[in-house]
Amino acid sequence: MNRRAFVAGLGALLATPLGAEGQSPMKSVIGFLHQGSPDPAPLASAFSRGMSEAGVAEGRDVTIEHRYADGHYDRLPALAADLIRHRPVVITAAFLPAALAAKAATTTIPVVFVTGSDPIAAGLVSSLNRRTGNVTGVAFMFTLLEGKSLQLLHEFLPQATMVAALANPNNPNAPPQVRDLQSGAQTLGVHLIVFNAGSEREIDNAFATLAQRRVAALVVTADGFFISQAERLVALAARYAIPTMYPLRQYVDGGGLISYGANLRKAFRLAGNYVGRILKGAKPADLPVDQPTQFEMVVNMKTAKSLGLTIPPSLLLRADQVIE
Repeated sequence: MNRRAFVAGLGALLATPLGAEGQSPMKSVIGFLHQGSPDPAPLASAFSRGMSEAGVAEGRDVTIEHRYADGHYDRLPALAADLIRHRPVVITAAFLPAALAAKAATTTIPVVFVTGSDPIAAGLVSSLNRRTGNVTGVAFMFTLLEGKSLQLLHEFLPQATMVAALANPNNPNAPPQVRDLQSGAQTLGVHLIVFNAGSEREIDNAFATLAQRRVAALVVTADGFFISQAERLVALAARYAIPTMYPLRQYVDGGGLISYGANLRKAFRLAGNYVGRILKGAKPADLPVDQPTQFEMVVNMKTAKSLGLTIPPSLLLRADQVIE
């Protein structure tokens, strides 16, 4: 082959569109930073569905690099830095500690968060609608529902005079959550005991102490690590026969007694949609922080019967779903 033919052939090769001649187009990378462990399948499916609604398909168009802190929130900055080394087009962060770590790690890569906190008070954004910068997301603010959760639990068990709360001291949301619960307990005339747990062992110890002190009921606060430990929490509540209020329905789907909070599947779907829209060219500043305002109460009648409890008809009438 002479030099002219070689150069012509090389030029034709370089001009071939990506994906032609059996080659696969290069996929964009999405970084996903989790403060807990792997999300339940329904949440992962909801996120993928949100992306597909924006015209982006996992596997076909994008690959997702996951990093899990497993409840060790101090690991999040290093995990965020590791994700950035993979040059993601966008980073998704599940819940406040992960979102804060992602924001601190980059000012250029778009960050889409899912949080139950007030994103302005938490320092994620300066405005919900008029923003600059690289951060947006979904804020369903279920960390502001602790007082309401305690009120509903009191309606369920009006005779309970001593109630406990389980909080994660590693979560920056914990102090305001506890304050809301203490204020609600004072209004209801209930004695509140707060148990801190930031690890599996501490969760186990907290439930054992709850049983020893004969606490009448428990409120589990909203926390990403607790969500990843949902199966453990529900099993311990059943083992010690402690009526428990949870912040999300997935606990109740897994056998928990009652929940009041946001629809987390919807939040993950909205986040996936934002990621898809950014991949299609939208800028984070063009996407207002989404604030779902619908909250749901779910009751598990089978669990109530196993605990020998009768749920007041007024509470059942207000429930969005009753699991028989």
